[in-house]
Amino acid sequence: MKRISLSRYLVEQQRVDGRIPPQLRLLLEVVARACKHISHSVNKGALGDVLGTASSENVQGEVQKKLDIIANEVLIEANEWGGHLAAMASEEMEGIYVVPNRYPQGEYLLLFDPLDGSSNIDVNVSIGTIFSVLKMPEGDRGVDEGDFLQAGKQQVAAGYCVYGPQTTLVLTVGDGVAMFTLDREQGSFVLVQENVQIPADTKEFAINMSNMRHWDAPVKRYVDECLAGKEGPRGKDFNMRWIASMVADVHRILTRGGIFMYPWDKREPEKPGKLRLMYEANPMGWLVEQAGGAATNGRERILDIQPTKLHERVSVILGSKNEVERVTRYHLDPSSPA
Repeated sequence: MKRISLSRYLVEQQRVDGRIPPQLRLLLEVVARACKHISHSVNKGALGDVLGTASSENVQGEVQKKLDIIANEVLIEANEWGGHLAAMASEEMEGIYVVPNRYPQGEYLLLFDPLDGSSNIDVNVSIGTIFSVLKMPEGDRGVDEGDFLQAGKQQVAAGYCVYGPQTTLVLTVGDGVAMFTLDREQGSFVLVQENVQIPADTKEFAINMSNMRHWDAPVKRYVDECLAGKEGPRGKDFNMRWIASMVADVHRILTRGGIFMYPWDKREPEKPGKLRLMYEANPMGWLVEQAGGAATNGRERILDIQPTKLHERVSVILGSKNEVERVTRYHLDPSSPA
């Protein structure tokens, strides 16, 4: 098999297919280099003094890990002088970061969760970086938070990098999903799979079962039917998977199918969900859709939701299309048959 680097893949996307403009190609290469840097820090672990918590909280009031802060700084520093960006937003920062005005030609906005699943850092379980790219609104040369408040369907690129047994970058620019694995000897990401497809049906579901008592009725009904196995209304046995790292759970689904659920629950009824729309749900939802799956909040397509604030939260149900449609149907019509 001919080895194609990420850089060459992006050049081909630009030159032959015209799918991405030069500015976007260069931006994605910078993000990939930042992910390599983060991967190196993750791999060093205790040897690099990067484990454990920092003496700070993020904008959501969550205690930050040392690697959360390191990863955030790496992505900011890697992208602030490239000339491709107007501004950045991070799950770890309260407001936006405007790129210095010496590069007024920046056409794009970058959003990222610098280190998803950081509760798994110290126990050596897969974690990752999630990113999303939007276009600056036409004719708008002043940058403010409102420029970022675009529905997920407006994304021009999205992806994640999972730091596990291999470091794998997964990317879409709106024409399917491609996977790249980091070749540490060569120092470059190499294409390992194109046109990734999620099976429409599955026998695996991912959800935090410890929250069952807090779930809304449609979610409980769906999970109860899965647990009933062959003797139940689904007529087949299901396996449950839960890594508590969205990147790792979604990567498994893109690799072999399944459904991931982080639903609204009764503990904080005023919040529509736990996960962040702009930094997690939108990029992951688009990747899953580009691979033939589906992503909803239980009632509507994730990518159609119009955000009203930078750190908006949302319920997330994504993965194998037929399963996501079933859970969504249970929300919209509780009396519908199994």
